[in-house]
Amino acid sequence: MATDDVAQLADSLAKTQVVEGGGELSYKGKGLKLDNAESVEDIVKEIKEFQGLQALRLEGNTIGVEAAQAIAKALEDKSDLQYCYWSDMFTGRLRPEIPPALNSLGAAIMTSGAHLRVLDLSDNAFGPDGVKGIEKLLKSSACHTLQELRLNNCGMGIGGGKILAAALTECHKQSSAQGAPLRLKVFIAGRNRLENDGATALAQAFQLMGSLEEIHMPQNGINHPGITALANALQHNPQLRVVNLNDNTFTKKGAIAMAQALKNLRNVQVINFGDCLVRSEGAMAIADILVDGLPILKELNLSFGEITEDGALKVAQALEHKTQLEKLDLNGNCLGEDGCSSLKEIMENMNMGDLLGSLSDDEGEPEDDEEEDDEDEEDEDEGEEDAEEEEEEEEEEEEHRVNQMTPPPSEPRPPDVSSFLSFPSPDKLLRLGAKRALLIEQQVDVDDAFKTAEAFLKISSVYKDQDEEVKTAVLDSVDGILRKAFSSPSFSTFHFISSLLIMLGLLKSEEKVKPMRVVAGHLQALEHAVQQDYFPQEHIGVLDAFMSRHTQACESCAGARDSLKSTLQRIRP
Repeated sequence: MATDDVAQLADSLAKTQVVEGGGELSYKGKGLKLDNAESVEDIVKEIKEFQGLQALRLEGNTIGVEAAQAIAKALEDKSDLQYCYWSDMFTGRLRPEIPPALNSLGAAIMTSGAHLRVLDLSDNAFGPDGVKGIEKLLKSSACHTLQELRLNNCGMGIGGGKILAAALTECHKQSSAQGAPLRLKVFIAGRNRLENDGATALAQAFQLMGSLEEIHMPQNGINHPGITALANALQHNPQLRVVNLNDNTFTKKGAIAMAQALKNLRNVQVINFGDCLVRSEGAMAIADILVDGLPILKELNLSFGEITEDGALKVAQALEHKTQLEKLDLNGNCLGEDGCSSLKEIMENMNMGDLLGSLSDDEGEPEDDEEEDDEDEEDEDEGEEDAEEEEEEEEEEEEHRVNQMTPPPSEPRPPDVSSFLSFPSPDKLLRLGAKRALLIEQQVDVDDAFKTAEAFLKISSVYKDQDEEVKTAVLDSVDGILRKAFSSPSFSTFHFISSLLIMLGLLKSEEKVKPMRVVAGHLQALEHAVQQDYFPQEHIGVLDAFMSRHTQACESCAGARDSLKSTLQRIRP
């Protein structure tokens, strides 16, 4: 086996493409396992011999600390280096390995006197410690010229977001003192759990720089306080072209604040507020600024936002004179059959019918439109920090106990499994204590395959790969309900698997079951489950077949999908 690995490595190195005259040396996607200095001898040799090296691609390999140090040594005199494409290069590495590897590479760049334009470290799950690993580099003169910073899916968390914001602020301060302030154009940091505090810290840095042209921060758990902070910052970036905040939680407060921010931005071409709960009032605020603002808008995504017919029609009508518009996405809202027909008619009357995206996932008009405003405030509360929500629940239960002459208020509040399953959060899961698995088993009807699949996805949705306490709590709970379910002779494992695939959006349902938004935790917990002794081996092949399809449902967590697929193929009978 060792001989085969060596041969494969040699073959990969032999096929490495060097772009003549383009200044690029690429090892992209070679799948190399580089552990020590010996394993990178050929790479080091090529780097040293490459004259005028401008771009180095290391993505798609796995690099250990010693290997990174050897590569770094070779970079110390590469002053022409401008483009570092280093995404997905720590697969399978322990988290403590990553910061020293990044430190070595960053120190080499600073030593070389290089001035970077692009730094891409996406899909490296390094957490806040990883941000510390590039902190010195980001503050240094090597990044005074940085134009694109890509940190998608790195698990930075709130702490990492704050460290990053402080580093960018310091970089701008130092570069400004030298007469050439940092002018970052592209910032990408989706799926990083930045939440409100991390987003607010970064917003301050964005406002200071004022140079952004693209901002991509989807799926970060940001609620309206963080969205409002970002909105205020974006107003100070007049060259902004792309705003992608998909799958955060605006509610009407955040949507209105964002609408006001967009009012005077004349260069915006793409707006992606899909799955952000902008709601009708927020959509109408955006429609108001569309009438006279955003003159060169090309794409507008307001899908899955709980927008009713009135809001959607107003948005469409406001687009009448947007001559450069290419796409309007209002799918997954609450228009109803008549509302969808009216929307299509309006777009066709403006000769824009072909610009309207599919409305196939429309939720139908609400049962009671008058309830929307009341529910809006309740939903905003649901989007606030989990601690606030827990306090409200405690107060309600306390009052109920007093009214019913139950034990005194000083009695400890029992764990609330139903609250966790209704609105899952890591904090709520941890509050269930050491017996959480048993408590959840008692709450979930594990004889019902559909309810068991639903509970599995709710539990796994709070999975945090970089938080061992939460990770352990999730996996223990998953093991508990699945072990009990699969051990029951009456439990339909086939129904469980099909329900799981339907809820993940991988299989269509005749009963119109709405798929959940797939997050990495779903797939990571499933990868754990399929390797346990309780999991029925006859379904491994089915899961492998569905995970091997290129479906949009799992695109937002491609790394977790690929990891699950690899595991399924390895253990498949």
